[in-house]
This record gives sequence, structure tokens and C-alpha cells, in this order.
Amino acid sequence: MAISLFDLFKVGIGPSSSHTVGPMVAACQFSEQLEALNLLSQVSSLKVDLYGSLGATGKGHGTGKAVLMGLEGALPDVVDPSIIEGRVSEIESSSVIKLLTKQAVSINVQTDLIYHRIDRLDFHANGMVLEAFAASGESLHQSTFYSVGGGFIVEENAQGEVELVEDNTVLPFEFHSAETLISLCKKHDLSIAQIMLENEKVWRSEAQIRSGIIGIWNVMEECVKNGMRNEGILPGGLKVKRRAASLYRDLTSKTRMDMITPSLGAMDWVNLYALAVNEENAAGGRVVTAPTNGAAGIIPAVLHYYWEFCPRSSEDGIIEFFLTAAAIGMLFKENASISGAEVGCQGEVGSACAMAAAGLAAATGGSPEQIENAAEIGMEHNLGLTCDPIGGLVQVPCIERNAMAAMKAINSASMAIRGDGSHYVSLDKVIRTMRDTGRDMNDKYKETSRGGLAVNVIEC
Repeated sequence: MAISLFDLFKVGIGPSSSHTVGPMVAACQFSEQLEALNLLSQVSSLKVDLYGSLGATGKGHGTGKAVLMGLEGALPDVVDPSIIEGRVSEIESSSVIKLLTKQAVSINVQTDLIYHRIDRLDFHANGMVLEAFAASGESLHQSTFYSVGGGFIVEENAQGEVELVEDNTVLPFEFHSAETLISLCKKHDLSIAQIMLENEKVWRSEAQIRSGIIGIWNVMEECVKNGMRNEGILPGGLKVKRRAASLYRDLTSKTRMDMITPSLGAMDWVNLYALAVNEENAAGGRVVTAPTNGAAGIIPAVLHYYWEFCPRSSEDGIIEFFLTAAAIGMLFKENASISGAEVGCQGEVGSACAMAAAGLAAATGGSPEQIENAAEIGMEHNLGLTCDPIGGLVQVPCIERNAMAAMKAINSASMAIRGDGSHYVSLDKVIRTMRDTGRDMNDKYKETSRGGLAVNVIEC
């Protein structure tokens, strides 16, 4: 299966790639299916069933809003986040939705958009069933989708089997393990970024790849700026106060000498970058899945650290960072999971931490062995991390967790660069361990808000 860098890094909206981005795409596809089958004009009403983690925490993650907007034809990379609340309110008050903005259809959001908090479908924890009905009550069309993390979706066919539509493009440097990747680097005397660049060229020209990466970086920069500008209380009911703007004012009022002691200097800025992104994500703003929305602040924070605090930072270094991070992300997606509903937060924050550590090690001159070591350290010390968002919102502990992981990624890269690349635990083994740990993890710790902080804080 061939995965592109641009599959992992997608522009979307908050607060969740699996609960918001994926369901919006799936709902849009459902409406497009109705149009392709010439059924759109016959649809009178709809029903949407959300299962597993989508049902358990979908309200807090904005899944219902994403589905409604997707049914009207909105897509995460182009929809204006500022219009979503208003449009959803109109649909709720009128009980009418316009499929692909064309066909007016009845939908009672209270009764036709159903959150199944306990039940789940077999294939994946994030399952959703959409069904369209004629005025007579006859079922016209039904589709089942799974949002498998990072905004990726798969669909079930008429026989109840999941259709995994794989990209079977032949890559010049195919790899499915870190061991193979390092071997390719040695054999062809290429860096990990160069290996990835050659693979990406099967889909795009080098100029398109570079401009696409810089475009993603620009979205991340804008997200940080927005996060440092916007203030107030995050939506959802927890009354979590946004901190990035006040932290930015505090840091910009100090000189570098002021920050030597007792402050951690650059680390304060890393915290700011991560908080800014994840507050924007929690507020439903424009973010980049990196590789998920729940972990969207880690890579931008580490990239900003590289750009602002590393002496020889450059645009070429940004390109190398992204290409290298993508290579590591692909290994996690292919051999384990990047879905919190499947393996816990280790699959989201842990994967992002490893990707960021590898990217920083590459951009600062690390060898393939040192880069692999950096990624391994980043993941090893996130093993077992649970996903237990309070109130089903991507706020507590998610926002601070991104800042902590960004710090950990920088330290992981530093430790690896100071070594010679040799280490006891390989990246492949730690990915396998993460996968196995996720399988053994109790479901209440996998984005269901039925365990951990999600219940203990509320009980207190």
C-alpha cells in the first residue's frame, strides 16, 4: 500500500481528525453516492447512526456538526470554520438539510442523528451508518463508513465486508519497516528525506512537492498566529480558558536575558506554539492533521522551534523535516495505528512525538540511524498513553499533552544526535509494542470517556 506525505498531512478543521474530518468526508461521499445513483431528488428524510467512539464522544468532538455539513457538500480542507455553527443552528431549528446544497431533506437532529454510546461495529471503533428514505418510508440507500484515524475513511460493501481501496502505485523505494528504510539509505547512499522525495515523485513533480509542503507549513504558521491572537473560553461546557494569547504577551514583553532564569527560555515558546495550535483545534479552527487533529500541535511546535531557535534553519530544512516525519508516520499507520479510538493516545500523541523527533533530527543533520533512534525514543516514552478526554472534548488533557510531547520530541532528537545511532530497542520493535499495548488496552481508555480522567475528574 502506497501512502503519500499529503495523505498524512491534510488541511482540515478541529477538533478531531477521526471524529470531525473523517465523518465530514464520509457524509459528503454519501450525498455524492445518492447523486450518482440518481436518487438525490427522491430523498425525503435521513437517519445517521454513530457507533463506538463516535457515539461515545461524538457530541464533544463535533461529529454531528461535521456530518451535517458533509451531507451538504462541505469538505474539511475548504469549508470556512466560521460558518459551521450558524449553519448547524439553522438545520437544527428548521429540521431541514440541503444535500449537496441542492435537495431539501427532513432531518430531526434530536431523533435522526443517533449517538450509540455503548454499541460498536465490528471492524473499527469509529463506525457510522447513513441511510436515506423516500417519502413513503422506503429505504433508498444505506452506507457504512469507518473513520480509522487521521481523517482516513473506509467503506463497507453490500456484503458487509470492508473495502480497503489501496493505492498500489509502484514506488522506487518501497519500505514497510524502519529496518528496510535504513537499509535502503545505506544501499543507495541517500537520506530518509531523499528516499521519501523519490517516492513522492510518482505522484507529483519535485516543484509541486516542495510547494505543497511549504503550503502545509504556512497553514501551520497561520494556525499558531490565530491561536496567539484568539482569547476567551473554549466551547463545550468545561469552561477551559485559552492561554496562548496571554502567554504570548508575557513572552514578548521579556528580553532573551530575562528568560535565562528561572524560565526555560525556548521551551516556553515551544509550549506556546503547541497550546496555540491545540486551542485553535479545540475551537474548531483550521489545522493540519499531523498525523491527527488530537496531536496537531506537536509537529508545528517543534517546527517553530527549529525555525526560530536552531542556528542554521532553512526552507530546505523544513522540507527535510516533513519528508522524514512522513516516512516515520507511514510506519506507524501501516504497522500499528494512529487512531486514539483503536490504540489510545499513544497512537496519536506518541506517533506525532516520534515523527517530530525524527523530523528535527533530520533537519539538524542527523544520520538515518540517529533519526530512527530519535523516533524510537519519542515513541518508547509514550507507550501506554491512554485517551480519556474529559467530557469527550479535545481539551483536557489533550491540549497540554501536545505541549509535553513537543518537549519530549525535542529532547528525543537531542539525545539521538548526541549518540552514534546505536540503541537497544529498534523503532520497529517499539511500533509493534505500541500496537500490542493498544490491543490489550481496555476500551474505556480508548476515546470513549468512560475511564481515567474522564470519569475521575467529573466524580470529584
